[in-house]
Amino acid sequence: MKTFKIKLIAFLALIAFVSISCNNDDDDSQQTPQTILSIAKANPDLSSLIAALEKADLAATLNSSGSYTVFAPNNKAFSAFLSANGYANLNAVPVAALKEILLNHVLSTKVKSSEITTGYVKTLAKGNASASNTISMYLEKNTGVDINGGKGNGGATVTTADIEASNGVIHLVDGVIGLPTIVNHAVANKNFTTLVTALSYNSASGFVGILSGTANSPFTVFAPTNTAFASFLTETGFSGLSAIPANVLETTLKYHVVAGANVQSTSLTNGQVVNTFASQSFKIGLTGGVKITDTNNRVSNIIATDVQCSNGIIHVIDKVLLPKF
Repeated sequence: MKTFKIKLIAFLALIAFVSISCNNDDDDSQQTPQTILSIAKANPDLSSLIAALEKADLAATLNSSGSYTVFAPNNKAFSAFLSANGYANLNAVPVAALKEILLNHVLSTKVKSSEITTGYVKTLAKGNASASNTISMYLEKNTGVDINGGKGNGGATVTTADIEASNGVIHLVDGVIGLPTIVNHAVANKNFTTLVTALSYNSASGFVGILSGTANSPFTVFAPTNTAFASFLTETGFSGLSAIPANVLETTLKYHVVAGANVQSTSLTNGQVVNTFASQSFKIGLTGGVKITDTNNRVSNIIATDVQCSNGIIHVIDKVLLPKF
């Protein structure tokens, strides 16, 4: 009888041990994911990012509740950024500039890699061109994800995707993503390759430098697509960009630019006359969608709006505007 009691006690103890172990396993498997900040702090290759977030007073934001997407540059990316911009170290970066650069890596919604499609999204950063419209980011989805055209264009490429956090998701990237200029955004989007070629065709015009800088900014650019340029060449009979006289090409390009204004689509009105960098105007129409009637009474449709850049804004059009010559 005594032996039976001992065995019974041992059996009950075993059951209790197994039960406690199972409960502990359940607790471990149901642990709440760490915040974006906690995950980044645990990664030694993100120590520069942590230091930057703390310097810019943004660490608490990424440690709070919410739903963010963070494109997180590694230490090598930060070192390259500091070197390229002439900063001796992170402390040499002005806090205000650092804050906007960091916010340019953050989306206000959680976007996993499987949900990314090629196109524009909004970051939390603000450039000098607008106090309200936040900077646009161009994501290109191929076998991976390129941001703003990759490192060669001031952007980055995702190296590790979908690190889950309690307040969003982290994608590791190989570059610090700068605030994109109009030229950066034009280069990033393959629908603008002909426009980029046209802007740089006559180096004496200095268009690339103008639309990359801040003099006469902000700019509003009505950007024709590759298809629009192909139709333009057919319509005008030019065999290619090289066949267009330099003065004609320069005036045409200037006719697509408004200097000194960041004109958002919400500011466009029916019948509005828009004065351009070419010292000629065109007219806005809102019937049946936003349209532009140029000085030759040709009509172009605005097919995408409000691509916000650091020095201006881009609206995409489906026909090249033709000024008077």
